[in-house]
Amino acid sequence: MGDRNAAAAKPLVACQECGLLYAAPLRGLRGRVRCRRCGAELYRLGGDGIHLALGLTLAALVLLVVANVFPLMTFRYEGREQGNVLISGVFELAHQGLWPVGALVFLLTIAVPAAKLLGSLWVLLPLYRGRVPVDGARVFRLVETLHPWAMTEVYLLGLLVAYAKLADIADVALGPALFAFIALIVAMVAAEMTLEPRAVWERLQPSPAVAPPPAEAGDRLGRCQRCGLLSRLASGAEAQRCPRCHAALHRRKPASISRTWALVLTGAILYVPANLYPIMTVISFGRGEPDTILSGVVRLFEAGMWPLALLVFFASITVPVLKLAGLSFLLLSVQRRWRWRPRQRTLLYRVIDAVGRWSMIDIFMISILVALVKLGSIATVEPGIGASAFAAVVVVTMFAATAFDPRLIWDAMEPPR
Repeated sequence: MGDRNAAAAKPLVACQECGLLYAAPLRGLRGRVRCRRCGAELYRLGGDGIHLALGLTLAALVLLVVANVFPLMTFRYEGREQGNVLISGVFELAHQGLWPVGALVFLLTIAVPAAKLLGSLWVLLPLYRGRVPVDGARVFRLVETLHPWAMTEVYLLGLLVAYAKLADIADVALGPALFAFIALIVAMVAAEMTLEPRAVWERLQPSPAVAPPPAEAGDRLGRCQRCGLLSRLASGAEAQRCPRCHAALHRRKPASISRTWALVLTGAILYVPANLYPIMTVISFGRGEPDTILSGVVRLFEAGMWPLALLVFFASITVPVLKLAGLSFLLLSVQRRWRWRPRQRTLLYRVIDAVGRWSMIDIFMISILVALVKLGSIATVEPGIGASAFAAVVVVTMFAATAFDPRLIWDAMEPPR
């Protein structure tokens, strides 16, 4: 009876990837808490890191401003030079007719990181002062949602590839914004590693201490996909909201299989023109040859830059194919209710969800080159229609990974009722 009362005094935690319920462990311990069934990280134990994360967020905001004001690189060729700032590629893509790609680059490299930092500041500053922020739960929910779409580190790799392409044919000088941008990435990563989201949620609104339900009652609990709070689901069809962050509440993601299939098929269709049509054309003294993704990789190999060639090949060709094939495999396994290696299939989903954003390297590289290499008849880079299709592939496959519910893998392991 004593053990039952102790368990009843603890808030419940559900694994976001397999749905297994736990009574939250005691505070004061340090380390990472992982699900014993699927291996997913539930949360980190120890200090909440709010003080340090607040300082790093403020530093990152200052660095973001510096990175947007000063030049990133300067391109010098045949006595002429051209510099660029972070937003230059956005304007140039829009000017050359690819405004959807330009808008996407703006969102992923400037707007989303800025919104993420400002949202974090909105929440962390009052918490640092011992107060609950106004609409703190909704704002922090937005911060968590934006996390995978803040692609500053991916942009840096795109910039590295662009630099390597230009360094052999011209003089490329690095600007002060580049170093501020690198420092920005370090500050943002450090803030994310320091701050434990569950600790923030518990400060905003502590999870209630409830007794673990019997096995058959677990189906009546819904885990919020944003803040992790467990709530009892009403028996009716009326839509429910999480009492903490006000996100839509479901036992499983609605129409997960059909929505994921639709997005996977869309990504597969778009992948064909993304690889057949050129993503850019480098024109020098009136002559130029269009480059597809694969021909760009070949050119890097021929120039002896095989590490970058392998990076681009993996990120732009291998990753999209593996994401589409991997999600198709997971969908089939769920629909056929396979009981084979659920832990390994969950790990496959985890990898798919994590690596998809890195395929944006080529798109960021193009946005840098079109802004930097525009010296009229001497040298110009023009984006191709393949870039639009490839950007759509990356976005669609990221949405597909988000739409898939890995808990469906484990539902097949439950005995029929």
